[in-house]
Amino acid sequence: MGLVANPDIHFDAADCRVAPWAKHYPACIPARLDYPRIPAWGFLERTAAAHGDRTGCIYYQERRTFADLADGARRTASALVRSGVVPGDRVALMLPNVPEYFTALNGIWMAGGVPVALSPLMAPEEASAMIGATGCRTLIGLDLLAPLFLRGANRPERVLLTTISDRLPLWQKLGYAFARLRKLGLWRSADEPRLLDYAQEVAAADPRFEPLHPESLDAPAYILPTGGTTGHPKAVVLSHRNLGANAWQLYHWSGGRPARESLLAVLPFFHSYGLTTSLMTATALAATTVIHHRFVPRIVLDLIEEHQPSIFPAVPAMLVALNELLRQRPIEFRNLKCVISGGAPLPPAVAEEFARHSGATVVEGYGLSEASPVTHTNPLDRTDRPGTIGLPLPDTDARIVDAATGTETLPPGEVGELAVRGPQVMLGYWNDEEATRRTIRGGWLYTGDLGTMDEDGFFRIVDRKKDLIITSGFNVYPSDVEQVLREFPGVADVAVVGLLCPERGEKVAAMVAMTAGRDFDRRAFDQFCEQRLAKHKQPRVVEVVKGDLPRNFLGKVLRRKLRSGEQGVGGAPTAPWPAAGPLVPQLSPPLTCTVQNAP
Repeated sequence: MGLVANPDIHFDAADCRVAPWAKHYPACIPARLDYPRIPAWGFLERTAAAHGDRTGCIYYQERRTFADLADGARRTASALVRSGVVPGDRVALMLPNVPEYFTALNGIWMAGGVPVALSPLMAPEEASAMIGATGCRTLIGLDLLAPLFLRGANRPERVLLTTISDRLPLWQKLGYAFARLRKLGLWRSADEPRLLDYAQEVAAADPRFEPLHPESLDAPAYILPTGGTTGHPKAVVLSHRNLGANAWQLYHWSGGRPARESLLAVLPFFHSYGLTTSLMTATALAATTVIHHRFVPRIVLDLIEEHQPSIFPAVPAMLVALNELLRQRPIEFRNLKCVISGGAPLPPAVAEEFARHSGATVVEGYGLSEASPVTHTNPLDRTDRPGTIGLPLPDTDARIVDAATGTETLPPGEVGELAVRGPQVMLGYWNDEEATRRTIRGGWLYTGDLGTMDEDGFFRIVDRKKDLIITSGFNVYPSDVEQVLREFPGVADVAVVGLLCPERGEKVAAMVAMTAGRDFDRRAFDQFCEQRLAKHKQPRVVEVVKGDLPRNFLGKVLRRKLRSGEQGVGGAPTAPWPAAGPLVPQLSPPLTCTVQNAP
């Protein structure tokens, strides 16, 4: 399967009951939970059996009940098995937030497959690398995104295409049809993978299909890329137990009332943040999920006004944009209870303003893809502490260790690396034993983030151990971008850093050193980036430097100097951005995957 036996991540959860944070849990939340012994698709089956007539998701004017979604999932599983998918097969998914994500994801699980999440923001080479690395022979995707997975060296043998055209207003349907024709054309070359219509395949499949159970709840259930662009992509492998446990933890932490909540889902399902906090938790709660494929502030306010959701998982950039619009166009919030924000630091002023507009409790949380992803969040009973990431979730242990060795647990108030363990911690990295051993040691997941814990068990992130850039909730690894930029003709050296940006938190900046005698062509450089890098990874600030980049005695670029302005990008010093632990979400992309690359 491409995954070695992972280190023992189990521990005595009784430790969490005596931890300092347990005393600060809301009264209704226990420090230890009893978890349903069901595979990842079990939440949909249970909810459909108990609340089949309840609306499961709303998309434009379409409403699908939980019974409809379960039926679509079983039919998807039947169609996949009929096409040759066997237990353990990896099946790629490249979809925005649409109802088909519910049916395709659960259908892959019911067929015994392992979904591989592909971001619609990927460049074709990135998608191809992930398809090749995980051995995906089947893919379910949106028709407009087809060029991203049909043009690479590694193409799936069969592709099931879906569309959103039938939900759009007439004028948008015409534009969509034109875009589809432009991207897919009227013919198919003989060497293209077999293209099938997802809706037709599902309609013709057997609704009586009996879902397949994994051999173990610790079997792989979800693979998502977390770093690497070409060659050897890095991918997190989450198990059925991981996904189910994190959804169950959030089910309880939200204080949700089964079959009485509604959730606004504009965080993308293809990432673990949107998958767990929105799709999985909402399904477990039997909550109606109001979905949209792209975050547009005006549309989001319209959705809130029309559907009055009670729960809203978000990232700070979303709240900033909504606050700006709400100042000009206030709306009536009648039902919004809580907003849990992740992906970047949540400025207290942003949280306070959105709370004033909405009347909701707005808190910050923390997590990472390697933990399914949520490990910490603030209480929702008005005892939250702004500026912190809150408390570890039930059955989650956390500690601050010395950053040098990771072996010494530090006392409250001292800065060190945050390490966590719990049932949501990943199995490991796909086909990367060394990276797995470095990240999970002695049952502890080492996050790479530096933080502190106070006497009450509230955690705070104070810096990043790594040079991760977070731009509007998107994670960008500088080394990934540098690897691509070095291939641009004439580039002798390059360094990539994140710079402060009020709108995005950070923006990607590149310092480029050209070889002697070569001129830098910015237009050609931008075109190169558009072809080779996902939109959120493309540099928005570029500076051509003379001489050498700052390096240490080992030859490593000193990115901190570049960020601090000692040798700053753009000729102006920049203050270091105070990093907070991300829940690593990604903002929902436009269907055309176009984001302005503003230099």
